[in-house]
Amino acid sequence: MQCHVQDLDRLDRRLIDSYQRGLPVCTRPFHTVAERLGTSEAEVIARLERLQSLGVLSRVGPVFDHARAGASLLAAVAVPEAERDVFAELINAAPGVNHNYAREHDYNLWFVMTASDEPELEARLEALEARLGVPILRLPMLEGYHIDLSFPIPWAELERI
Repeated sequence: MQCHVQDLDRLDRRLIDSYQRGLPVCTRPFHTVAERLGTSEAEVIARLERLQSLGVLSRVGPVFDHARAGASLLAAVAVPEAERDVFAELINAAPGVNHNYAREHDYNLWFVMTASDEPELEARLEALEARLGVPILRLPMLEGYHIDLSFPIPWAELERI
């Protein structure tokens, strides 16, 4: 199902704008967001689920600095293109995997794996490597950069398209 900007009401738009940054760190973050937006926690959750099912949002959740919260690593595998989706599902099912992307490259699946510490991270990578039956290219971060991925959305301009 394709979603058009006209399908998003004022609350949808305010929710999208407000949740890009500053998601509350508390036991009930969606309750806090709901209070800020003047609606209910159930409404916020229902709308986020709807927006995700429509493909408007791909992910709802915090972004952590894994260097401070544990260990993480960018990884890549080279798999037969015809079997890429099967390998992607196996990778996605592994604990600690996020940001799994297909790339036009010899290494055609790239993902980030996280764990509580370096030994656990290596154990997870080794287990996944054994399950996949292909070597995993490990690309540790040498230097970190903060990239702000929140963007102001020009709602009025989008409505004219």
